[in-house]
Amino acid sequence: MAAESSAASRRVTSTPDLQLAVPECAPGIGAVILKVNSPELIDGVRVQPFLIYPDDRGYFLEVQRMGQGLAAAFPPATTQVAAAMNFAGTIKAFHYHLHQTDYWTPARGMLQVALVDLRLDSPTFGKRNTMYVGALRPWQVLIPRGVAHGYKVIGSEDAMLVYMTDQLYNSADEGRLAYNDPSINYDWETQRK
Repeated sequence: MAAESSAASRRVTSTPDLQLAVPECAPGIGAVILKVNSPELIDGVRVQPFLIYPDDRGYFLEVQRMGQGLAAAFPPATTQVAAAMNFAGTIKAFHYHLHQTDYWTPARGMLQVALVDLRLDSPTFGKRNTMYVGALRPWQVLIPRGVAHGYKVIGSEDAMLVYMTDQLYNSADEGRLAYNDPSINYDWETQRK
């Protein structure tokens, strides 16, 4: 179990091969991820920079080529691509999936991405990660099933998140936790470091 959470947890759901529980975390934001290969990353979370091709008309961003990159294993028959436009200051958190893997590409603005490992059998159970991604740090993030995830739009601009999933949307696959869940204890306030 990750050092940042205590042994206490509340079980939320399970499948035959996945047991999920909400850990009791200390106040804070967990490990801030500053490098794509950080040893602090939650097990199974993968990060990769993406290229932006700017010119005098704007920019071009290639989100994904099927069969390549972080989402190379996503099956074409069930892969879904969607986008969420969010106003500055919006918090969307937390949700998790029993079967689905998410692949996020922030296409506009900046996001404070928060991740929490809910998988009881994971070597990083209870660990939290924070990433500041978007225009100033163009990273794509692969989020495995069983890792709760959410984000806050930071700065004064609206943000656009393009996300791809390896499963077609199924409401029965998605679980939700409040953005201010007292067990996760995530601090969404500006950190003022």
